[in-house]
Amino acid sequence: MNTRRDVRGGRSALFDDIEDGGIRATSSYSSHEIDEQENDRAMDGLQDRVLMLKRLTGDIHEEVEGHNRMLDRMGNDMDSSRGILSGTMDKFKTVFETKSSRRMFTLVASFVVGFLVIYYLTR
Repeated sequence: MNTRRDVRGGRSALFDDIEDGGIRATSSYSSHEIDEQENDRAMDGLQDRVLMLKRLTGDIHEEVEGHNRMLDRMGNDMDSSRGILSGTMDKFKTVFETKSSRRMFTLVASFVVGFLVIYYLTR
């Protein structure tokens, strides 16, 4: 029984320095030194996080800039294709307005349809 009390006494001696919520200042360290060390560790951790977030936001910025350039190119391509299509539609309107060009159009359309039929039959 005496050894059990020694074990309990040893355990309580081990945990004497621990209080609720943290470590009690021992004789070799003052409370101020421990607080400074904890603050330094916290600042180092925050600095690492800030650097990581800075790199991440830089990467996001580069990605957004790349997408904006791609969207600008697509917008320019769409504008140029819109111009080409409007020119083509104007030409079709001109073709349909005259009688002789209607005959030419029906001739060309029949050749295209005939070509497509022959192409699909030989495939």
